[in-house]
Amino acid sequence: MAVQDAIIGWKTITHGCHVLEPGSTKNFRTGDWRSMRPVTDKEKCIKCGLCYIFCPDMCYCQTEEGYFEADMDYCKGCGICANECPKDAITMVPEEEE
Repeated sequence: MAVQDAIIGWKTITHGCHVLEPGSTKNFRTGDWRSMRPVTDKEKCIKCGLCYIFCPDMCYCQTEEGYFEADMDYCKGCGICANECPKDAITMVPEEEE
């Protein structure tokens, strides 16, 4: 079998590898995986943006007031934002059940 024959296109990937179309990751709400969520204390926050910079999922967005808030549709609750915050303004709390 030639190498070209071993490479499968995205349209022929088997179930378990759900790529519906290229560039479709924004359609999947990965925040459902989360068990902890970040909560920001705005009185401690200095708006440095390190939470935004270090977030591996790029789920932080800046508000009009200059604060950074995590988009819970995509936040997986890893806690890197809280770990990197120089003012301990971000606390990880258990995900509330709805």
